[in-house]
Amino acid sequence: MAILANLGRYRNTGLLLLRVGLGIMFIIHGFPKLAGGIDGWTKLGGSMKVIGIDFLPVFWGFMAAATETFGGFLLIVGLFFRPACILLIFTMIIAALVHFSKGDGLQGASHAIELGIVFFGLIFIGPGKYSVDKR
Repeated sequence: MAILANLGRYRNTGLLLLRVGLGIMFIIHGFPKLAGGIDGWTKLGGSMKVIGIDFLPVFWGFMAAATETFGGFLLIVGLFFRPACILLIFTMIIAALVHFSKGDGLQGASHAIELGIVFFGLIFIGPGKYSVDKR
């Protein structure tokens, strides 16, 4: 279709829309966890047991909440883009493993897996022209 053929020129706009959309959703999802305090961080950090880490749950819970919240912000502005994607991938791997350990199967873990795949792809693509990193 001729009308869609020219959209390739707006690749950077597409990346910006993707970054802003995902970033906003991660801030919305992560901020309540970050504001949850020590009790919330302990519960969230307990998820690390799925990979055999059962020490410092408060630290791991805080790191997960901070990664979702500040990682979302970094996605939006395109700053430290690739490191933020790597941290978000790790968070999504743990989220998927938690779903599998609960018996939710692929249906329950699919959202985390899909987001992990998106972040993995974004590592290769980069943040685009409309970002602080400008690559």
